[in-house]
Amino acid sequence: MTTLVDDRALSEILRGERRIDGSVFTTGLWYLRLCQAVLTTNSPVQGSLSRPIAVLPPSVQQAAIAALVSLPEDIGLLSLRELGPTMAELRRKYRLNLLSSEVLAAAKHLNASVLLTTRSPHLEDALAAENLELIGTER
Repeated sequence: MTTLVDDRALSEILRGERRIDGSVFTTGLWYLRLCQAVLTTNSPVQGSLSRPIAVLPPSVQQAAIAALVSLPEDIGLLSLRELGPTMAELRRKYRLNLLSSEVLAAAKHLNASVLLTTRSPHLEDALAAENLELIGTER
């Protein structure tokens, strides 16, 4: 089984707090959002993506950041070269934003289940219309 994970689930995997059986992938935009949240935060106010790493003990925090910077080989990341045309078609078909169109295109390309830790009704509807499995949120 292949699972496409969102940025929060990716963070949980990198922190060792979540394990997923089978192949794991994320999208470029989810990866970018997590990197931006963790690597560019200089404020004492932490957001929902940066806080879980910021509160870790220093040695665990360093390991999580190292895993983020050098994404482990067992976490796949598809290129926009592979997804671009499909993203454009799906974006038009479902009127999705850029992030959601990348998620839907990647899930279709991989025939993957999508793990969302946060509700996204428009994306969830598009996943259902494409007969792709959604896990992690209640429908």
